[in-house]
Amino acid sequence: MKTIDKVDIVIVGSGAAGSVLAAKLAQGGKKVRILEAGPERVMNELYSSQIWARRLKWGGPSTEIDGKDPIGVNFKQGWGTGGGAMHHYAVWLRLQTEDFVMKSRFGRGLDWPVSYDDLQPFYDQIQKEVGISGEAKAEVWRPAGEPYPMPPLPIFNQARIIERGFKKMGLRTAPVPLAINSVRYNGRPACIYDGWCDAGCPIFALANPLTVYLPQAIKADAEIRHNSYVTRLITNTEGDQVGGVEYYDANGQRQVQEASVVILAAFTVQTPRILLNSATEKHIRGLANSSGLVGKYIMAHTVGRVYGLFKEVTQNYIGVPGGQLLSQDHYAKDPEKGYLSSSQWVVAASLKPNDLLGIANGRRDLFGEPLHKFLNDASKYLGTMTFLGESLPSLQNRIVLSDKLDQYGLPLARISHGFGPDAVKCFEAGMSQGREILKAAGADEVWLGGRNTAHIMGGTIMGRDAQSSVTNSYGQTHDLANLFVAGSGLFPTVGAVNPTFTIHALALRSAQYVLKNWKNLAG
Repeated sequence: MKTIDKVDIVIVGSGAAGSVLAAKLAQGGKKVRILEAGPERVMNELYSSQIWARRLKWGGPSTEIDGKDPIGVNFKQGWGTGGGAMHHYAVWLRLQTEDFVMKSRFGRGLDWPVSYDDLQPFYDQIQKEVGISGEAKAEVWRPAGEPYPMPPLPIFNQARIIERGFKKMGLRTAPVPLAINSVRYNGRPACIYDGWCDAGCPIFALANPLTVYLPQAIKADAEIRHNSYVTRLITNTEGDQVGGVEYYDANGQRQVQEASVVILAAFTVQTPRILLNSATEKHIRGLANSSGLVGKYIMAHTVGRVYGLFKEVTQNYIGVPGGQLLSQDHYAKDPEKGYLSSSQWVVAASLKPNDLLGIANGRRDLFGEPLHKFLNDASKYLGTMTFLGESLPSLQNRIVLSDKLDQYGLPLARISHGFGPDAVKCFEAGMSQGREILKAAGADEVWLGGRNTAHIMGGTIMGRDAQSSVTNSYGQTHDLANLFVAGSGLFPTVGAVNPTFTIHALALRSAQYVLKNWKNLAG
């Protein structure tokens, strides 16, 4: 074992949260080191290819999955610089005001220890620094906030055709707010609408860690060490502070990185695993786990696609996979619906011939010549839209340590997950509505995709006290003052919006807290 020179702050993970924290803390004068488990990625090595894009997906230790609705892990995680945010689709939406107060307002779920008003200035600052394209006035559902700094991305045939169905059913749409440049912004070019967002966007038009916050962090003298696989956190003799992290380097050698403050910004699955694997005699259930809630309240969104074949050419190859239009007319939570879940539609994602979200997988029942004919027709006339629905927090959905071990002899993670009745009813109602929308838009043939999971959240939830949560509203663990958690694992509820914007806002708020309270944290 080798002990590495001590730094002010060590950050585990270089993704959405880790990159923001690294930039802001280094700019605040702290000596910051990022430990990234995967390999180094650089922009001029990104290629617009489905095969190459798979390299950005998870390539680390396996995760066991079970439950009646198992969560697919590999597609959601990232491997290498930037983590999962390197291949995300950049749909950046704010949580709604009611998402923060579900328990107090509806008697279900959990409350956040912050309100939307608390987060609004951080949403506003992040969108200005990152750049979001959209039309705030058209988003009649959007909570208060500054207008987007860029106009929306253009609308192509697929969206125009499907929009007719929404209008005929009296439903409203707006351009999807995307962290993708519609015009040149902050020295980065505009999108060319070729649909390769999950390949990392080699032209810098999409906001990801490599295009925004990691360059800022490096410029401020933060250091990132790749192929640094963190296994456990190290505590002091008294067990009341963390002193650093244990990791294995590219040569398989065990290292200890000492630090005054440790921030776990790993993926949602890996952060609870690290905390549980860090158990000591003084923390027999794992670090930061006096509540017993580390790994608990894992949540995912329900997601499903509705497909339609039209007579008109849809131009479905143009655009971005994040979609062109948004509708949140059914977002408001209302127990009178028969379920307590929000939902939204994202319309007209760009399509490739195959791969996970491609045209061919839209008809998994076809093989051989029928599939060839379908691909020929669908490449010209197919239109799609994606349903995203909320699930409520449940103690039954959790991450625990597996009996299986990784290459260094430490237990892997096992995720148990199932959707509750509210999420299922919301999904079924939404997909039925989606069928009607595409029929109203003029589709000759309409069919539904199955129910799947999108995003992974929870597992290290924030709250107001140490009995009901793992961290406070800044991600500071209740049990160890110099240990912080960042990322979507903090979410007590998940709403029905993609989580990346909120991850950034929370990380910015945490960074400001760390800098303001540094003397108390560092000892």
